[in-house]
Amino acid sequence: MRKQMMDSVSGVLRTHENTSLLLVDIGVWGFRDILKEFPERAFNIGVFEDGMVSVAAGLALSGITPFVYGISPFILGRAYEQLKLDFCYQGVGGNFIATGAAYDFSTLGYSHYCQEDVDIVKTLPGMELIAPGTPREFATLFDTTWHDGKPTYYRLTDHCNREDIPVTFGKASVIQKGTKATVIAVGTMLDAVMEACRDEDVTVLYYTTLLPFDYETLAENCPSGRILLCEPHYMGALAYEVYAALPNRSIMLQVLGMPREIYRKYGKKQDKDENLGLTAVSVKETLTHFICLE
Repeated sequence: MRKQMMDSVSGVLRTHENTSLLLVDIGVWGFRDILKEFPERAFNIGVFEDGMVSVAAGLALSGITPFVYGISPFILGRAYEQLKLDFCYQGVGGNFIATGAAYDFSTLGYSHYCQEDVDIVKTLPGMELIAPGTPREFATLFDTTWHDGKPTYYRLTDHCNREDIPVTFGKASVIQKGTKATVIAVGTMLDAVMEACRDEDVTVLYYTTLLPFDYETLAENCPSGRILLCEPHYMGALAYEVYAALPNRSIMLQVLGMPREIYRKYGKKQDKDENLGLTAVSVKETLTHFICLE
């Protein structure tokens, strides 16, 4: 997905003069040609995320569309105040592309994890949040949003889904329809959800745009009132949106995601997925039990 991101951003810089790229010692090699071609518009700011976001805001206020690339916890954690005041408060657009979703950098420790990213972005009024599952999905959503005048957070991952799904910004994709439950797969949870739901009488919805949330598709595809929300971040981050999509309806909500605690177990991402129950086996077991609840 990072390769596709670099191709997409490079293509925009080469065809749109009122754009700029800002790096924080991340992606310098991948963007080496762009840094050489456009030294007046492409910069490696160094390890200075909060300052870089403020620089990006200055560019945005002057009519230039900025692209900021870095690691998730540093972009959102260190530069939260700048995102809040310099972009959201000022009402200007920019693109914040972050790699390392949740625990993608599994062996680098808790400082490089960012399972809280969806929660953080939801506190920033006016932000858009994109969580593609494949490189092609990223390209489709990026092409739609990079120039829309709003601050947009792109949640990149190195652990992509196997299958490309036709996606549209602001809309959920209906993967299959059934009657016993509605299973929501967010971003990279799609593979596990599809394997678990194969031959099951359930509806599967796939969300790659998390903000703005598609309330309408969920409301139209929840016949049973039972919803299993599968999130590759802190569990319950999208629970409010689920409830808001179904006002005045009695629903049952079950959530799979990362527990809201400090995660101290090390290993590969697959090891963490298994430990946290974010696998097809776990989704299947949870769904089976959930459907049988009275």
